[in-house]
Amino acid sequence: MNRRKLLGCVAVGALMAPMPAFAAARRKKNFVVIYCDDMGYGDIGPDGNTVIPTPNLDRLAKEGTVLTNYYAPANLCTPSRAGLLTGRYPIRAGQALMLGPASTTGLPLTNPTIPRALKPAGYMCAQVGKWHLGSTGESWPPTKYGYDYFYGIPYSHDMWPLSIFEARAGQSEVAKIKPDVMTMQEQFYVHAEKFIEENAQKPFFLNMSFSSPHLPSWVPPEFVGKSQVGDYGDTIVQIDSFVGRLMKKLEELGIGNETMIMFTSDNGPWFWGSSGPFRARKSQPGYDGGYRVPFIVRLPGVVGADKRVDGLASGIDIFPTICHLAGAPLPAGIVLDGVDMTPMLASGAPSQREEILLFMDEDLVGIRTDRWKFLRNKAYGAHTPSADRYDYNELYDLKTDVSESYNVASKYPEVVASLKARFIKAMRTRPEEMEKPIRFLGDPRPIWND
Repeated sequence: MNRRKLLGCVAVGALMAPMPAFAAARRKKNFVVIYCDDMGYGDIGPDGNTVIPTPNLDRLAKEGTVLTNYYAPANLCTPSRAGLLTGRYPIRAGQALMLGPASTTGLPLTNPTIPRALKPAGYMCAQVGKWHLGSTGESWPPTKYGYDYFYGIPYSHDMWPLSIFEARAGQSEVAKIKPDVMTMQEQFYVHAEKFIEENAQKPFFLNMSFSSPHLPSWVPPEFVGKSQVGDYGDTIVQIDSFVGRLMKKLEELGIGNETMIMFTSDNGPWFWGSSGPFRARKSQPGYDGGYRVPFIVRLPGVVGADKRVDGLASGIDIFPTICHLAGAPLPAGIVLDGVDMTPMLASGAPSQREEILLFMDEDLVGIRTDRWKFLRNKAYGAHTPSADRYDYNELYDLKTDVSESYNVASKYPEVVASLKARFIKAMRTRPEEMEKPIRFLGDPRPIWND
């Protein structure tokens, strides 16, 4: 294995199989990522919700594939968005911490990004909605990362001062617009749709990043009471309506069958919302409720219809998957941590991913494999056993215990030993390979006597 890769990751280029015939079609594929903010796995119909009507997402799932073991790149907004945009673990990308209005740093410009990879292949690229990867200096505006167009907010809509900004590549002027929080998601959709209309005859990539259902819940009058669970549910009904409008618009433009739609969330639910059968929520380290989120993908003729696939997948896999389908080469000489999901999406083939590393900020907290979850949670809560003092390991069998209710480390010592070795190997990733060094929960000292 190449020693310059994170544990379990090999050069993405080596994973890229020869491009199938569908990717070499006369017209290049378009890509729309619908990125929600703080939406839980259990918040939509395709993943079991019965109290929030999501007919358009139900249709999207019927016409596409639902991934049931998809993990956001992180359990918090900023690092998750860094992972999706760069195809790298957030710590490798150098943005594993949350940003806010007072932050003076952002995602390092040295990173690869999806728009930069697609531009040589003739793509137009836009980011509409929430950015949250830096709001000052060299990290602002998003057009510095390869986007042709940006319309949106610099961070979460509960952070102030809040303004909507509009920027275009090649123009130094950034327009600043006073937001109307009740109509803000609608404005995001309207500008996203306008971008699609203007570029319908060109290949395009659109990151349609709503700042909802993140709290506070601002519900336009026409959506009040549309769910059975109050304001939070009503905002999800609004998002579902955008999915329906998007599908209709693509069909009207004659590009519905040429556009891949991916629907997902940056992390699990915060105070409200459902993490489904999974343990914990946003910002809680290691457990699935903070990381495992909805993922639906539709691309007729490429992605299987009405299918549920349980292969491991991560938000960092979106980058190489898009590049594969777009016929765009991956950036040369740069380490990506993502793997191409195309074989899994097209035919249900086994995932090319052997594991997913789980972080809390810059700290490695666990490893997820097909069956097992291994955690080393050190004192993140008042009642968490001290990992340093007790050499405490957590092992969960996710084939039989999706709620991570029972630690079976004592029952499977050989599995613990194997995954502990992987954990240590990941910890020893060469510092020069990372924008930031991997830590073990903030403790720079060696762990375990091995």
